[in-house]
Amino acid sequence: MNLKGPEGQFMEKIDRASIERCYAVSDGIIGEISRVLIGKKDKIVSVLTCFYAGGHILIEDVPGVGKTTLAVSLSKAVGLKCNRAQFTPDVTASDITGFNIYNRKTDSFEYKEGLAMCNVLLADEINRTSPKTQSSLLEAMEEHKVTVDGVVYPLPDPFMVIATQNPSGFVGTYPLPEAQLDRFLMRLSIGYPDTSSEISLLKDRQTENPLDTVEPVASRDDIADIRSYCSEVFVSDTVYSYIVELISKTRTNKYLELGASPRASLALMKAVQATAFLNKRNYVLPEDVNRVFVNVISHRIAVKQEYRYEFSGTEKIAEEVLSSVETPYVSKN
Repeated sequence: MNLKGPEGQFMEKIDRASIERCYAVSDGIIGEISRVLIGKKDKIVSVLTCFYAGGHILIEDVPGVGKTTLAVSLSKAVGLKCNRAQFTPDVTASDITGFNIYNRKTDSFEYKEGLAMCNVLLADEINRTSPKTQSSLLEAMEEHKVTVDGVVYPLPDPFMVIATQNPSGFVGTYPLPEAQLDRFLMRLSIGYPDTSSEISLLKDRQTENPLDTVEPVASRDDIADIRSYCSEVFVSDTVYSYIVELISKTRTNKYLELGASPRASLALMKAVQATAFLNKRNYVLPEDVNRVFVNVISHRIAVKQEYRYEFSGTEKIAEEVLSSVETPYVSKN
């Protein structure tokens, strides 16, 4: 069946029943996580956007707002293995990648898996560990493999890092370098719940933890199909041009000393394809770009020293860049 995209172009043939099943699976995942993380559907969708796009996410927020709950409930809902790395200064790179240990019985060295050998790695308070340990994640995040004593070990597929950090606590932290920040497809904050959501949270946890009731509603094959369909979502030349124009604006912005790289353009494209899928479309609209632009770009740009008192973060500048470029019109027919 030919699925028509904007401007009269076509995607390759896709079985309609199969993609409708993927839509249903995705809705089921959102439903399961929403039972635990109440009133934060937009944040759940953002995490799934990264997951479907094959990216990683950095959640920057104060303790206790549900960062760990979100990561664990995602892994449970998709039926995949989740490991948690509670980062502290004494966590070593080998804790993440694994290490070789001598076995006296076999008179040989054996590889012992590190925490990265999973599908969803929760890197809790990633900025509280040493730069050497942080850098051990780079190969895993970028190439989905780890190297120990010259031997390469592939990571399970799919693989996603959900990293967290507390923006208000700076004592004893090691800020993530730009090279590692650039490996995260998105950065977002969950924020405090509204009044009604917090009341529901208290009631739900009076006798049990809803996290224990999360059921798997997807399989590894379902996730592979969803990711495949996301990569097939149609992107018109108009949207490609819009993405590149926005990225180019960050490189000439007077407030920025570091603009977004071509990797950012690629990340933005993958994010908008996943966004279109989550909105049950087989084509991207410019509005999809607007929806994810700030979360995809804000951690990839750096403010000039003389403007850092004026801008406490980069989100406002990313919003100004977005508003400075007119959203193009793309026909939906």
